Amino acid sequence: MTNITVHNIKAVRITKLNVSIVLGLIAIIGILVLQLLWTKEAFKLEEKKFSQKAHIALLEVAKKLYEGTNNDLPSDYPVQKVSNDYYIVNVDNDFEPEILEYYLKTEFEKVNIATDFEYAMYNCQSDEMVYGNYVSFSDKSKSKQTVHFPKHKNLVYYFAVRFPNETGYLFSSLKFWFVLSLALIVILLVYVYSIFTLLQQKKYSDLQRDFINNMTHEFKTPLSSILIASNYLSKHELIKSDEKLEKYADIIVNQGHKLNHHIEKILNIAKSDTSPMLLDKKEISVRQVIETVIENIQLKHPEATLELLSNEDHHILADEFHFSNLIYNLIDNSIKYCETKPVIKIQIAQDFKQLRMNFTDNGLGIPPKKLAFIFDKFYRIPNSKSNEVTGFGLGLYYVKKICLLHKWKISAKNNSDKGITISLLIPNDNGSL
Repeated sequence: MTNITVHNIKAVRITKLNVSIVLGLIAIIGILVLQLLWTKEAFKLEEKKFSQKAHIALLEVAKKLYEGTNNDLPSDYPVQKVSNDYYIVNVDNDFEPEILEYYLKTEFEKVNIATDFEYAMYNCQSDEMVYGNYVSFSDKSKSKQTVHFPKHKNLVYYFAVRFPNETGYLFSSLKFWFVLSLALIVILLVYVYSIFTLLQQKKYSDLQRDFINNMTHEFKTPLSSILIASNYLSKHELIKSDEKLEKYADIIVNQGHKLNHHIEKILNIAKSDTSPMLLDKKEISVRQVIETVIENIQLKHPEATLELLSNEDHHILADEFHFSNLIYNLIDNSIKYCETKPVIKIQIAQDFKQLRMNFTDNGLGIPPKKLAFIFDKFYRIPNSKSNEVTGFGLGLYYVKKICLLHKWKISAKNNSDKGITISLLIPNDNGSL
């Protein structure tokens, strides 16, 4: 029943995560589509504004060409837009190309049209459009282009104007819109990549956690049987009467308990990764906890020298069970990785704003490049003791986790002569009393 409940909870969490991802993706795509639609409408608006300004400027040019003559402008609207960037103007009056170009430049400048244009005039004698000139507003050299200006029926005196770079000119006036659209596209791509990476990491994390849980549970059943059988054997009279058999039975019992301890540690770590670890904080004596841990470790490692270099007692607000395990792991780890007789010195000092605890050993030390990884899960540093020391690289990971839950700081550094020093900092306003 419990497994079904856990499975249902996981399914609900996955469903909520998938819904959140899909909703976020839809929201970003929706914003991007709206942005592109707005950009399209803005482009159409700019195109319409450009057309209106071109009509106004060309109409003014036509009026200028009629000034000083006895003729009037044609009754019909003289400016016609033939295509997107091509205009013709009916003037019914003869004019000079130089005057026309001057008027075109002047009127385009008035309405703020600053893009290249070219013009041509109808030649009555040759009955065709005669190319006039290409007027450039950029610093680039003017290059005369051969462009076809079609002839129009029923018009005698007229000229045509073409804006070859109108589209690029309009796009340049909408730089902000296009930059914003590009930024949204980049955000969408980053979002998709992040979600993909997150799902991949979650998949690997779930696989790892399920593997650990299944592995440890599969080990627990046969191990329990081994411990029961070995305990029974160690108490049997025939075993007790034989010194060697008694020794072997004790080895089986001790190693079984050690393996069981490792399995329990893995299960606790896996459980704490899936659900938050609850702390039972209360005021405890640091000295009393350390002395108790030292007493227990001395029974296991009588050859080790453990020195508590502090006569003062300090009190902190912490979970006594996890704090005891933290101290035990730090000392036990120092003893494991020592080639000579282990000597661990524990110093406790009250700084201005924090309580500092230093654990100094005479062990192998740690390569400087690998110091930053010693608190990572399953990380073990290869050295001369690696094959002798049993474990899964979870001791210091557990220590780091407990420190984070208590909002303490922990760090490690190599000593100048031998071994390392691990420092635990407990702020006065966050645990130290």
